[in-house]
Amino acid sequence: MREIFKLATQHKIIAFIAILTLILGGRYGYKSFFGKDGAVRYVFAQAEKGTFIVSVSGAGQVSALDQMEIKPDVSGELAALYVTKDREVKTGQLLAVINDRDAKRAQNDAEISLESARIKLDELLDGPDRQDALEAENALKQAERDLEKAQRTSDNILADSEKTLKNAYENGYNNVSGAFFKLSAYMKNLQEAQKAEQGAQDQINAYKMILGRDSPLVQIFLDDYNTADGLYDETFAFFGETFRDSQRNAVEKLIRDTLETTKAISRAQESARHMYDAIVLASYKEFTISSYVDKMKPKIESDLSSAFSLVSSLGQIIDTIDETLENTPDKIKDAELALKSAEEKSEAKKTALEKIKAGPDPLDIRTQKNIVAQKENALADAKAKLSDHYIYAPLSGLAAQVNSALKKGDFVSAGSSLSTIVTKQKIAEIILNEIDIAQVKNGQKATLTFDAIPELTLTGTVAEVDALGTISQGIVTYKVKIVFDSQDERVKSAMSVSASIIVEAKPDTLLIPNSAVKSQGETNYVEITEG
Repeated sequence: MREIFKLATQHKIIAFIAILTLILGGRYGYKSFFGKDGAVRYVFAQAEKGTFIVSVSGAGQVSALDQMEIKPDVSGELAALYVTKDREVKTGQLLAVINDRDAKRAQNDAEISLESARIKLDELLDGPDRQDALEAENALKQAERDLEKAQRTSDNILADSEKTLKNAYENGYNNVSGAFFKLSAYMKNLQEAQKAEQGAQDQINAYKMILGRDSPLVQIFLDDYNTADGLYDETFAFFGETFRDSQRNAVEKLIRDTLETTKAISRAQESARHMYDAIVLASYKEFTISSYVDKMKPKIESDLSSAFSLVSSLGQIIDTIDETLENTPDKIKDAELALKSAEEKSEAKKTALEKIKAGPDPLDIRTQKNIVAQKENALADAKAKLSDHYIYAPLSGLAAQVNSALKKGDFVSAGSSLSTIVTKQKIAEIILNEIDIAQVKNGQKATLTFDAIPELTLTGTVAEVDALGTISQGIVTYKVKIVFDSQDERVKSAMSVSASIIVEAKPDTLLIPNSAVKSQGETNYVEITEG
């Protein structure tokens, strides 16, 4: 009313014309109906007894009573697909088979394992015989022999490792002693390579003049020489403090330091050789230093070859020491484990012989019974997994949808859709507002009409009422499912349907037209004629 009043206020002329039209039209209609004499005329209706029906109405769509998507529980190769679109299927009908080769093998293995466990249980229940005791005695003797062999092996490993290390340290010290005579000569030639008759700086400048100031070869040689010179001095000093019968860690350090020093010297020699090779290629004959280069180049090359041999021999000694030190603990550990295992086996065989002589242990029998039970469960699981490869129809209906892309031999994933089965039984799913839904409950009867089939009216029964509503743009609605009392093939899923649900019915009730009821204040009344 407020909106109408507001609209009328804003458009006064339009409102005035509309009101005037209503007044004149009403007067004309009154006169036409009642006549010029102004007499009141009544329309009479007969009150009758009948059934008073209160209903609520809603609209929705037709759907299947139930439908289920057929999905395999396992992945694998599709061996067969027996369902075809729009074909009827029955509950329990085989629809598809997933390759069951591995599942059958697993079931067969489980059956064999169960049989073995049952045989062992029977043997325990029967008790040991003389043959079992004899075999146990022989097994104990063999275990004792293995134990003695493991003890000898452990002792031999320790002795061999000690002998190998002793020889390696002695050979290493001997090699180091001989190496320093060579290293001293190497360093003398390297020193001469950078310092001829003219003096060190003049010699270096002459190299740079031949090669060019931008060449890095001279500086690389000088850096490598200085590194080698420093290592040589340190290692030679340590050599003077270390003797053949010094602690092994000191001897080992001397061997390693000598190897690193030799490598550093060989790098300096190689840098000198590269420098001389470049000088030779740079027309060095034009310089006064050419005769010196011709003399030093062969010396450096000879020293480099000798240094490589020395690095190789020292490296082999270090490898022997490292390998022995690295592998000996593992060998000792393996020997100790083997010895411990032999001891445990010997003890186990002794215990087994005693058990055989004492007869079957009740605990062993109970344990084996538990194992049999576990194997039975494993077999049941294997059978269940095998059955998962066979897919049966869970309900009767029509194959409304089939994955047409699948063919025999295709890989099928667990949970992927093979087909959708829908029941022939149809239902109507309608939407009601929050006021009407309060009157609806399961079991109430309904009449159903269809836009696509105007001449058809069916009856149904309310089967399900949503407990939770759906809110959209502030409006709350609820879904109601109505099961058809009878089926008509013309009715298809997704068709529009209107439903009138009978929420109240009172038989033998006096009925009058709704238009005959008048009201005054809070009182409702009807007018009746007398006579």
